Amino acid sequence: MGIKPNLTAKGKRDYKLIERALNEGDQKAYTELLKYYRDPLYFRMLRITKNPDDAEDLTIEAFAKAFKSLRQYTPDYAFSTWLFAIATNHAIDFTRNLNRDSLTVKNGRNEKSQKNPHSKTPSEAPDPEELFIRSQKVDMIHEVVDKLKPHYKKLIELRYFKEYSYEEIVNELELPLGTIKAQLFRARELLYNILINAKEQP
Repeated sequence: MGIKPNLTAKGKRDYKLIERALNEGDQKAYTELLKYYRDPLYFRMLRITKNPDDAEDLTIEAFAKAFKSLRQYTPDYAFSTWLFAIATNHAIDFTRNLNRDSLTVKNGRNEKSQKNPHSKTPSEAPDPEELFIRSQKVDMIHEVVDKLKPHYKKLIELRYFKEYSYEEIVNELELPLGTIKAQLFRARELLYNILINAKEQP
């Protein structure tokens, strides 16, 4: 599929990166896209959520969703438009669910914390995605990890590069176990989608 002539220079640049990512399994192309749009996307999420931690989580989740569905992108419009639409819809769903959960707590029907109810936390035992990430060469994922926000980068380095247990990470970072599991899940989704897409290329 050729590049649409109405794309801007930035749009054409992004589309070439997408072709490299999909057709050549080039992880550097994924990291370039992440580098270009991580900060703008984060600030968009921050405007919606008014919460820095939620904004960072939603940014990672949006990239994971976009990279997982990258073959669905077409150059009829800019990649940035497509990415931001995915992120905005995800943030709206998150805010709606958060507000619903908050109302439930207020009414005394549920004592759960006001965290996103669809957030997942993995168990202590490594699952297939985690084992796959660990099986990859470190230099294959360093470039992706380096583009993440510092606390995500630290979590991944401890879990996958140094192979710390959850308990050891809790002691190292002095964060609640639930927070560590949730943030690792989000960062892992992004890494897994990039790595598995690359591995599936001929």
